[in-house]
Amino acid sequence: MRHFGGAESAGRPAPGTGSGRKGLKNDALGKFSSVAMGLASTGPAFSLAATLGIIVAGVGLQAPIVTMLAFIPMLLVAYAFRELNASNADCGTTFTWATRAFGPRTGWMGGWGLIVANIIVMASLAEVAAAYGFRLVGLDGLAENRLWTTVAGIAWIVVLTAICYVGIEFSAAVQRWLLCLEVVMLILFAVAALVKVYTDPPPTAIHVSASWFNPFEVPSATALTSGILAGVFIYWGWDTAFAVNEETVDSRCVPGRSAVMSTVLLVIMYGLVSTSAQAFAGVGTSGMGLGNTHNANDVFSGLGAAVFGSDDTGLLLSRLLILMVLTSALASAETTILPLARTVFSMAVHKAVPARFARVHRRFLTPTWGTVGMGVVSIAVLILLTSFSHNVLADSIDAVGLAIAFQYGLTGFACVWYHRKVLTRSARDLVFKGVLPGLGGLMMLLLFLYAAFGVYAKPEYGRTSVDLPLIGRTGGVTVLGLGALLLGLLLMPLVTRGHAVALKLQRSLLPGRLPPHAAVDAASRYLPADSGSGVGGDWYDLIPLSGTRVGLVVGDVLGHGLRAAATMGRLRTGVRVLARLDLSPDELLSRLDDLVEQTAHERGAGPGHPRPKADEALGVTCLYAVYDPVSGKCSLARAGESVLLVVEPHTGVVDHPELPPGPPLGIGGLPYQSTDLELSPGSLVALFTGGLLQAADSRAAGLAQLSQIIADHRASLEELCDRAVTTLLPGAVDEDATLLVARTRLLDRNQFTQWELPPDPAAVATIRTAVGKQLRDWGLDDLTFASELIVSELVTNVIRYVGGPIQVRLIRDRTLICEVSDTGHTTPNLRHAANDDEGGRGLFIIAQMTHHWGTRYTPTGKTIWTEQDLPPTDGH
Repeated sequence: MRHFGGAESAGRPAPGTGSGRKGLKNDALGKFSSVAMGLASTGPAFSLAATLGIIVAGVGLQAPIVTMLAFIPMLLVAYAFRELNASNADCGTTFTWATRAFGPRTGWMGGWGLIVANIIVMASLAEVAAAYGFRLVGLDGLAENRLWTTVAGIAWIVVLTAICYVGIEFSAAVQRWLLCLEVVMLILFAVAALVKVYTDPPPTAIHVSASWFNPFEVPSATALTSGILAGVFIYWGWDTAFAVNEETVDSRCVPGRSAVMSTVLLVIMYGLVSTSAQAFAGVGTSGMGLGNTHNANDVFSGLGAAVFGSDDTGLLLSRLLILMVLTSALASAETTILPLARTVFSMAVHKAVPARFARVHRRFLTPTWGTVGMGVVSIAVLILLTSFSHNVLADSIDAVGLAIAFQYGLTGFACVWYHRKVLTRSARDLVFKGVLPGLGGLMMLLLFLYAAFGVYAKPEYGRTSVDLPLIGRTGGVTVLGLGALLLGLLLMPLVTRGHAVALKLQRSLLPGRLPPHAAVDAASRYLPADSGSGVGGDWYDLIPLSGTRVGLVVGDVLGHGLRAAATMGRLRTGVRVLARLDLSPDELLSRLDDLVEQTAHERGAGPGHPRPKADEALGVTCLYAVYDPVSGKCSLARAGESVLLVVEPHTGVVDHPELPPGPPLGIGGLPYQSTDLELSPGSLVALFTGGLLQAADSRAAGLAQLSQIIADHRASLEELCDRAVTTLLPGAVDEDATLLVARTRLLDRNQFTQWELPPDPAAVATIRTAVGKQLRDWGLDDLTFASELIVSELVTNVIRYVGGPIQVRLIRDRTLICEVSDTGHTTPNLRHAANDDEGGRGLFIIAQMTHHWGTRYTPTGKTIWTEQDLPPTDGH
């Protein structure tokens, strides 16, 4: 397949989902180019030409101050963009940030709002560029012909798409030249108009007055709101600086500074031009007055000859003014393709749209399907809208304002919610991450509601209206704007279903809550990755074991999505089953490794069968620990690079014990090896996956931060978990993160007792008596008969079949536990004895009298254990 660049198989998938890791060309843009992108994307000349007349018609002489006041909500939202970009410089901007703040559904709607606005504006700008191109060469007749403007608009989209395709640096160079021409002509126009006002004024001229900059002079609050609503959107586009953030030098800082600088430069430029144009043309409703509705769509065409004169120089400058609007529309169109393509590209990387749109050109390092695809869609929308009527196209352009207000407002609220845990960290964080973005989001929300259900909903507004069931005649702008957003709402379940199903599966396979246990107090946190593809296979577990011991496990499955979540469930189940067999940590990991290899082999390619995708279980990391509250020993083994932190209970000293290395599951290599730790009562143990440290500058820095947090041994476990997550993962979560913390306990000496017995038949009577006395001391007389029978049967079997020293232990916990240990390594088998068998009924009787029983091996032999339910107390 060949694209514009001519390279065969040009596209390749994006290598990663994180910011700066998608395969786009890094450090391609400097600060000047970033500012130029932000300015050019707003199309200052085109925006003023199309909007200034509308503002004047609404507020009269106060148009300059209204134009400047519209800057305020944009500046507030710009701060939201800046702070979010500093935390997570992702080219998906609103889509990515809203996903991380509110979830994939809200993020999808944010991305959809941006896509709708950009595609409709792209169609409009292409038509404007076509019309001004014909006027520039004197073909005014073709400029009014719908067919020819559509054909020329399609040609402009193709040219601009090709420019964006062949590289961000070439696109930036084109932007710089177009913007320079535009700014020079705007300043020249403003200066020439003001000079004529005071030297050779036309009949319409009025001198600049301070009242023009007094918003209280506006006739009504409704007129002021309508004017600001119209003025807000002449600033739209500065966020292009963020859409190309991953291709900008210092991507976390430069785009934010460039965007704020762009909005400040825009307010100065708009204030100067609107003041000079109003002073020269006045606000009359006839002639070249800015209030003349016939000039509302293009105030510059009628002012060029009047400002510059009719001599040769004046005619040249008038043509340059037309060229300025043309280049403004082209520059804005080009910088509309850039954020549109990158938003779709980021959504594809995160699996929110088809994965084909995540391909990157091998040579140009630009989104291939994203750029070309959005160009094709823009052409289709242009043809569709112009095929109906120019009225529909005009109302569609007005409807873009609703999508813009929705996108910007959502970004403001996302900033507040995204940073909610750090707002109290400093006054700066409160103001720039909370107050200003929140105000910006609130203003945009109010503008959205006022426009959608107030101004635009009126049947007389715009050029079309629709008779809606139960509602009646409604303005076409509201119908088109809200309809486009509702279309995204209908599409959302289809594109977010995979993430929702994977997350639901992941949540259902993890423990709902950690069960209380005599050995430890425990708390946990699990954070799924925020991106649409992010739900992965991290898991944690607390597994009650025999003898009041407890198993602690944390694991991390490679990959994302439904397959990774299902793999996690398979492995978690395997660990729980193997743990209940009382295997040592190293043996459990060996058995789990065999399970992974067997599963991968079964799913491997056979004769005549295609090779499936790699099993996510291959390469899994896992840390498994068993803690015994009787001895205070903790036995551990790991697969992969799992890490353990231990905090001394009284000093708060954090230790990072070196664990024997073990290969990830399914990889093969060295055998797994267990190690034992002596833990004092109250020791804190932290198990976690690598995702918890993903935001740190380095692994060592992350470990240092986590160590400092958990060193506060006086804090509760829930508080420590909250601190760890808030500090280490304040925002972006590209990978799943899991944290399991446990504070150890030793059983009280009154809760257990043990005896050492010789392998002598006379010891059976002795131990029966001792067990009966101990149970009466505990007030468990109801369990005396069964317990004496269990102990005598197990001790007799040891004396008869094994020999050697015998240890008997009783533990009173939530159940009554009886353990008999010996030096043998053979496992007794439960069987149904025949009627004529003289033996073989002992274990069968024990199984009937206990709730659970089993065998576990120790370095010196084995232990057979039983559990009996305690009798109900008087309170139950």
